[in-house]
Amino acid sequence: MTTITPDKTITVLDAPSNLGLRPLAPDTVPGCYKAPWALRNAGLVQRLGAADAGALVPPRYVATWTPGSGVRNGPAIAGYARRLADRVSAIREEGGFPVLLGGDCSILLGPALALRRSGRYGLAYLDAHSDFRHLGNSPHVGAAAGEDLALVTGRGDGYLTDIDGLRPYVRDEDVIVLGVRDGEDLNDFAESGIAHIPGSDISLDDASKVLVRDELDGFWIHVDVDVLDPSVLSAVDSPTPGGLDADQFIELVRGLVGLPGAAGLEVTIFDPDLDEDGRQAALLADILVEALA
Repeated sequence: MTTITPDKTITVLDAPSNLGLRPLAPDTVPGCYKAPWALRNAGLVQRLGAADAGALVPPRYVATWTPGSGVRNGPAIAGYARRLADRVSAIREEGGFPVLLGGDCSILLGPALALRRSGRYGLAYLDAHSDFRHLGNSPHVGAAAGEDLALVTGRGDGYLTDIDGLRPYVRDEDVIVLGVRDGEDLNDFAESGIAHIPGSDISLDDASKVLVRDELDGFWIHVDVDVLDPSVLSAVDSPTPGGLDADQFIELVRGLVGLPGAAGLEVTIFDPDLDEDGRQAALLADILVEALA
């Protein structure tokens, strides 16, 4: 049985929510909700020797949205976050190391809430994009998957950012963003206090200075697979050049999981609808096994 530490076993939970994404084309729904199935079909759970916690079924996706109407599917995302937080807490209480198979980036609200309920936790945020859109830097909000880092750090409507009166779920100074590549996004961090390392020049030592501190009870790892370069994995909604290669990704994730206080990990944004022959799902499974084994 694969173990993260001697007393914690990987426990896989499917979180197949696409509630936080806009449709990629008219009359479609985002396909990332299928990612857990594709990764399971590639043998991920068995190859990790993981315990299987099943799935948390999300509410219905509603595509209708207009600027100024708030966060798309917002109340449904909030309800799903509460239920996901309960499931993550249960896995941890049973001695498991939760690995969530998303789904879009809005699933971060669940584990962030779960950990905030039990203490002060940091966040390693691996993503090509800052996902830091909020009304302080944008004319409107809309898709929570592009806003989730803002939401978990307390920026946004209270029904999403202040569940159980726990705003913020993660403090700015307890976050490090790794692999972000949009130059305009970097400007959003200028006054926030959020640490970031752009592109592929990533130092685990720099990350550990944020994540392994006496003030923290541990940290969560968010992995949007668009942190990988599109030449490695292109089946994502917003592929962005300049990302990590497979070896860099494996080294980084393995290093983060091995740091004291690593509390769990989520994998998001892989879209099997953009992977017609299944080769990218198989490759992603290979990469995740190498990173977590």
